[in-house]
Amino acid sequence: MNTESDNKTDTKTENGIVIVTGSTGRIGDAVMRRFTGRFNEVVGLDRKAPSPPPPGCTYIPVEITSDESVREGLRIIREHHGAHIASVIHLAAYYDFFGEPSEKYDEITVRGTGRLLQRLREFDFQVEQFVFSSTMLVHRPAEPGQFINEDWPIEPTWAYPESKVRTEQIIHDERGDIPAVLLRIAGVYDDRCHSIPLAHQMQRIYERQLTSRIYSGSTSHGQSFLHMDDLVEAIELVVERRAQLPPEVPILLGEPEPLSYDEVQHTFARLIHGEELETLEVPGPLTPLAKAGAWVMEKLPGADPFIKPWMIDRANDHYALDITRAHTLLGWDPKRSLRETIPKMVAELKADPLAFYRGNNLELTSELEKQAETQPEEAKSNAA
Repeated sequence: MNTESDNKTDTKTENGIVIVTGSTGRIGDAVMRRFTGRFNEVVGLDRKAPSPPPPGCTYIPVEITSDESVREGLRIIREHHGAHIASVIHLAAYYDFFGEPSEKYDEITVRGTGRLLQRLREFDFQVEQFVFSSTMLVHRPAEPGQFINEDWPIEPTWAYPESKVRTEQIIHDERGDIPAVLLRIAGVYDDRCHSIPLAHQMQRIYERQLTSRIYSGSTSHGQSFLHMDDLVEAIELVVERRAQLPPEVPILLGEPEPLSYDEVQHTFARLIHGEELETLEVPGPLTPLAKAGAWVMEKLPGADPFIKPWMIDRANDHYALDITRAHTLLGWDPKRSLRETIPKMVAELKADPLAFYRGNNLELTSELEKQAETQPEEAKSNAA
């Protein structure tokens, strides 16, 4: 991903360490690359480092659920890189689409964050900033016409954002004198999609599945999204302006205009098949039947449907964001939009369906499975 900021040539290298947890993930890798050359030390922490780090960066294997592992990782940083940390960008967290409580949320997201903060203080690091990747979903959903800001009620509706709320409280309790920024981020995507809900919506339409024609909520509702490049640029600004930010501040990041489910659905159908796709809304009284149908689909042998029963209850959730604080404190506004990027996603799908399915972890159709079996090993490696 090349952006204007990647091409800066007059940027001076700053003193201090930038630590990125979850550094081998898609966002973590992009953040690591963005700060390469900007700081004299860029260190990534993750469970394992299967490939070499970007040039100018260092990987240290750390298991966030282990006191011993976190302590050892920070000891290495203290001894080999110094005690001055410009920013800890904490991306490591647990996430799934099952919708149910999981001990992993507490082990990884909540207690892992507390453990990291405690060990930073234990080794007496001088930390200028701790940045946490939270989610806009910590807030209560709005209605069309309403815009959520950072003072909107905290009212998560399922397990993932609930874990972020608990973690934000842990940060408040454990940060001591370390300044903290809580980034409440919208759903992230890029030009090749890499958004779980959008990729599955594209799959349903591409395969002409029956479920692509049915929606259990109001199709006029929608949720804010955020392009990966805009997110990385926002994180860059958060670090650049760390000395001017409040000691503890939540900041919403997302595109202020959420596309309705109906617009996204029609756009995908028109670009993929060249036709309009009318979506049938499930009437409210039939919602229990829709949930029962999703439950049955889950239980069928060999089935792995994306739509889970808990999603039926969340279909009406609407998230439009007021990003005034991000604009005021960071001078940030998104430069890209989901509306402008959807054609790029569809172009990727149509140009190479197998690569798109693999890149977005979608279950292959029988036709794509046959194609995969005949694909040369070199091509398989490139697609991955």
